Amino acid sequence: MSIAMKSKIAPWLLGMAGGALVVMGTMRATESVGVKAAEKVPVAMAAEDEPAVHTAGVTTSFASVVKKASPAVVNISSTKMVKPGNLRSFFDDPMFRRYFGDQFGGRRNPLPRKEQSLGSGVIVSGDGYILTNNHVVDGADEIKVTLANDKKEYIAKVVGRDPKTDLAVLKIDAQNLPVISMGNSDKIQVGDVVLAIGSPFGLSQTVTMGIVSGMGRGNMGIEDYEDFIQTDAAINMGNSGGALVDAQGRLLGINTAILSGSGGNVGVGFAIPVRLARFVMERLIKSGKVERGYLGVMIQSLTPELAQEFKVTGNQGALVTEVTDDSAAGKAGIKSGDVIIELNGKPVIDSRQLRLTVAECTPGSTISLKVLRQGSEKTFRVTLKSMPGQLASKEKEEPSGSTEDALSNVTVSDLDADTRNQLNIPASVRGAVVSDVDENSAAYDAGLRQGDVIQEVNRRPIRSAEDAVEATKGLGHQKILLRVWSNGGSRFLVVDESKSK
Repeated sequence: MSIAMKSKIAPWLLGMAGGALVVMGTMRATESVGVKAAEKVPVAMAAEDEPAVHTAGVTTSFASVVKKASPAVVNISSTKMVKPGNLRSFFDDPMFRRYFGDQFGGRRNPLPRKEQSLGSGVIVSGDGYILTNNHVVDGADEIKVTLANDKKEYIAKVVGRDPKTDLAVLKIDAQNLPVISMGNSDKIQVGDVVLAIGSPFGLSQTVTMGIVSGMGRGNMGIEDYEDFIQTDAAINMGNSGGALVDAQGRLLGINTAILSGSGGNVGVGFAIPVRLARFVMERLIKSGKVERGYLGVMIQSLTPELAQEFKVTGNQGALVTEVTDDSAAGKAGIKSGDVIIELNGKPVIDSRQLRLTVAECTPGSTISLKVLRQGSEKTFRVTLKSMPGQLASKEKEEPSGSTEDALSNVTVSDLDADTRNQLNIPASVRGAVVSDVDENSAAYDAGLRQGDVIQEVNRRPIRSAEDAVEATKGLGHQKILLRVWSNGGSRFLVVDESKSK
């Protein structure tokens, strides 16, 4: 059955619910990021590249591991003055004052108040460079660092901050400090024993033990760039910026967040892997900022249905849904519908991995991309640009649920000026806007929603509602590939009409 046309769009509501994601530390400020470049680069850092030692014996103590790593983990206390703005106290309420007057001493012009935050950090060089979370020091007027061994306190300066990964580098005026050894987060395995070292709830240095519960966790909505190590080692408020170390005392990650409904540890914690942390840290120390490579595409990961439609063996790769005008990818010849399967000879697992890898490339560098285009392999040389203010690519969520029906019970309309204004659709977007989708239809199950713009049907460009109707005529009960614009970018959907209800 073909889709129907309709002249007007009905209003709709969108909602989302789920568990709470908690980032340990104070609330994040929205003010601009100021950075100060370091005076000395590069920083000499100890590193051990070997994987963790796996033995069959039972370990009865990790005391030697703690003695090796804990001196390099510090307590961080930050202070900032919070202006009250136009906030009014409860006692300023006119109804309250009418009955109780000023006997409770209500103040109409409250003074700025001091807000403190506690966190942790890791010493990465003997001359005072410290790695921590951005949210631990964000907006701070004063930052104090307390060493673990002698409890000596230092005033720290911010070398640089990177909110996109929630990392920051501090500098204290000291020499011959204890330094943690860097491990290789790419070589750890699920099941490896790990220790979390930090200062939870303002307590002095605390050590907890667990295992690596998962790797490559992303799409959590915590940061722009996510590649978390998941662990069940207890992580709580104040552990932010602290160390996650292996059974040899080597740094594997920076503890950052927990998944919790209560705000306390429930055994699901996340750490930024040391590989990503080191990439950010070295750039912050060198220039006070992080410049990332920019490909200029919107991408999504492959579902089994999309892999079949684009003739990809397996589900690995990143599907290009849109190419930005005058971008590095566009100039190289990358097109919408290409599936990127290799970058510099290494397999591309999914869109998240591709996005992380490109971001870690230097702007101006040339990379090699292998793509599948209609089942045939092509290789492109792409010279990356610098990332603009917004994200380099916005990964789209794969449609959830089953794909059981097609474009039956879908109504579309032309994209006129009123519709564009109402839905905030850019003038560059062409297609037919979805004005209604039956919630019991396969199109809805595949992810098609009211307000989406159908840009292509089976790779056929759509310019109007009439085009969309014509493109779906006579297709019968078969799979239909849609390219759809929504939420600021394009994505592909597969609607399987052969499973019509």
